[in-house]
Order: sequence, then C-alpha cells, then structure tokens
Amino acid sequence: MTEPYEEQQAGAKKDFGTLVPKGGGDPIPLLKKNLLIGRRESCDIVLRFKNVSAHHCQLSVRGGYWYVKDLKSLNGVKVNDVSVTDRRLQSGDTLSIAKHSYRIYYVPADLGGVGPPPPDAPPEEIFGDSLLKRAGLEKTVRRKRQKPDSAAPPESPPPTPDS
Repeated sequence: MTEPYEEQQAGAKKDFGTLVPKGGGDPIPLLKKNLLIGRRESCDIVLRFKNVSAHHCQLSVRGGYWYVKDLKSLNGVKVNDVSVTDRRLQSGDTLSIAKHSYRIYYVPADLGGVGPPPPDAPPEEIFGDSLLKRAGLEKTVRRKRQKPDSAAPPESPPPTPDS
C-alpha cells in the first residue's frame, strides 16, 4: 500500500517554491528561505551566463512572501518587465535576471503568510519619501536668479591721469 501524501511530503526535502524558466528548462526548487543567485559557484542558485553578475540578486522570504533584491548587478533585475531594486514577488510573477526570465510559484500560507499581502516595497523604502512625492504630486522648487543688488552704489570710474 502506498503512503499517504502527507507522509510522502514529510520524508521529502522541503521546498519553499519553484522557479520555472520561461522558454523551457528544468524547474529550480527554492530549498531555503534566503537564496543568493549569481554566476559564482558559491551561490545557492548558479546561473552560468556571461550577462549574470557574480552575485546578481538575493531571494528571501519575509512574512510568508518571496522578495527579490538586486545586489547592484550590471544587467539588473525585473519583475513583470519593470526594473526593481527590492520588491515582493507574487506567485506567478515573471522574474528576469539579466535577460533570463523565470516564473516563480509558491503558496504564501505554506511560508507563514496570513492576511493580505504586505506592501511591494520594504518599509524602509516606503517611509523614505513623502506621500506627495510617491504620488507624483510634489513640485520641484525652482530658485529664481538673483538680480544684482540695485541698492548698492555704482562703482566709481577709475581715476584718469589728467586729474
């Protein structure tokens, strides 16, 4: 008789989601809650492409959701075709590392997520700007050029040799 599903899962190595390459390829299991992605062999997920930086980005679980953080890579990180530096990933989002795209799949409840999803950006980035600036309503202050002071007496002409 076969084991119940729960017992099979208990004996299997726990994973926290999957990265599936767009365009084909083997799925990449997310085996830890903090993963370094890059070209170096010391990375948790090694992408052997010239346009991937040695330490390109980091994936981490916060509050039951995966986040990606660009580690100042040369060719950047995108989520759903938008360049990002630190962003929450929804299950089904497209994560592009340099020019290589993957779909991420996971279940937030399995990672400890409860209630509505947290903000896309981490709190330190949210509170760094004013609400007006974040809404695109902040006006830039232009400084007027200062006119020469008209109250100052005019310079006297240099003395002439005749005087």
